[in-house]
Amino acid sequence: MSTRIAFLKGHGTENDFVIVPDPENAIDLPPAAVAALCDRRAGIGGDGLLHVVRSAAHPEAEGMAAEAEWFMDYRNGDGSVAEMCGNGVRVFARYLQRAGHVTEGDLAVATRGGVKTVHIAKDGDVTVGMGRALLPAGDVTVRVGERSWPARNVNMGNPHAVAFVDDLSHAGDLLSPPPISPAAAYPDGVNVEFVVDRGPGHVALRVHERGSGETRSCGTGACAVAVAAARRDGADPTATGAPATYTVDVPGGTLVITERPDGEIEMTGPAVIVAEGEIDTDWLETATSA
Repeated sequence: MSTRIAFLKGHGTENDFVIVPDPENAIDLPPAAVAALCDRRAGIGGDGLLHVVRSAAHPEAEGMAAEAEWFMDYRNGDGSVAEMCGNGVRVFARYLQRAGHVTEGDLAVATRGGVKTVHIAKDGDVTVGMGRALLPAGDVTVRVGERSWPARNVNMGNPHAVAFVDDLSHAGDLLSPPPISPAAAYPDGVNVEFVVDRGPGHVALRVHERGSGETRSCGTGACAVAVAAARRDGADPTATGAPATYTVDVPGGTLVITERPDGEIEMTGPAVIVAEGEIDTDWLETATSA
């Protein structure tokens, strides 16, 4: 482990992250270290960790190096590996801009969910091309206590179950994963969104993110919700030929999601860096070995 490890802290609609710049992939970050850093009482605190690595230096991303110089090696707050994080990509891009690696305009970011296109606007918002949604077949049911709802299975590079409810309080405390049936629909776990309508093209959600619990925002979840809402509302852009845009309120702010007729989805929202410093490596080694 390096003798000095720099970090930053950032958030996108209050979905917050520890950021560890490591261009040459020289820092060992086992799950225990990530969990310790993301611990809100004993560590820095975050819903997840953004490990910033050059694509050419990471075995999982070197095949994308020709398309994207930088790889977002994303980890959940419990240390587990995740395919994608939409809010994380925006914060990742904001870090690259702050560090002088990129400027306003377009860039590409490699993720385990593929290469994502990003646009950093002059007004500060960041737009991410989230790719296309997959809609696996089969009925899914979400349960909280005595209540249950049919859910839409949406994959945004990571899995989601979207349930439309009458009141967001029906989601319960979301401390533990809401039971899903059939369990075989999500062999690697699932992010669960509970959604209410706020008006035409306007919804609000609460989310349980696998590996993190309830979070203040989930970018891929907001996209999954917009896709599910468009199908429910008869506004599937691939069928109508017209883009569908939804304003999605999350506990930490607002995201705007647009699905185009070609199926490509764009997410726009804020991304903020709030602090930077150095990790005490003696503490991290002790916390990792505990």
